[in-house]
Amino acid sequence: MIRFDGVYKTYRNRHEALRNVSFDIDKGEFVFLTGRSGAGKSTLLRLIALMEHASRGEVLVGGRNLQRLPRREIPYYRRQVGLIFQEHRLLPDRSVFENVSLPLMVAGYRTSETQKRVRAALDKVGLLGKEASSPRTLSAGEQQRVGIARAVVNRPQILLADEPTGNLDIGLSLDILNLFTQFNDVGVTVLIATHNLDLLQQRKHRRLALVSGELRASA
Repeated sequence: MIRFDGVYKTYRNRHEALRNVSFDIDKGEFVFLTGRSGAGKSTLLRLIALMEHASRGEVLVGGRNLQRLPRREIPYYRRQVGLIFQEHRLLPDRSVFENVSLPLMVAGYRTSETQKRVRAALDKVGLLGKEASSPRTLSAGEQQRVGIARAVVNRPQILLADEPTGNLDIGLSLDILNLFTQFNDVGVTVLIATHNLDLLQQRKHRRLALVSGELRASA
């Protein structure tokens, strides 16, 4: 499903964020990406989400080389990938419903289909009764759930999460982890970047470990 083959990522300031990274993630697999802050975890996720391109090497998703993906196909590809951040990045002047519906509005879905999908996503994360609420009125855990609903409203094949529990206590972190598990149970490929040891100890999923941009372990 996801393959990195000798991937390097070097920025204009000559900082090498990733160095000769190679791995495979199978369709429907649940994998943790570990490493200290600055190890390259966020960069790796951005390459999969096509927010950036590799400097060298190949990133393949579903057998397609992202380096060679025609520009006109990039928006369609991105709909297959849900991305969740540590900072949920909700728009404070929009309701919960409006925040979750944004990807569908960009994609041009009809109003009836948008309403159906948004309510289904909110129901999945346990926030169906909060659709008219302002994000400002929600707890940190609820805000993160809204971010997850927004990431899955397009029904993506891949779910990427960048330190999704970094601002949450262990109880809320486990709730969020359980949500990811539910999506994985229905066939979604899940890759979570985290250095939360408590979270890692809860599930025996495979781990990819980055150290200063290099992949040092895959177990």
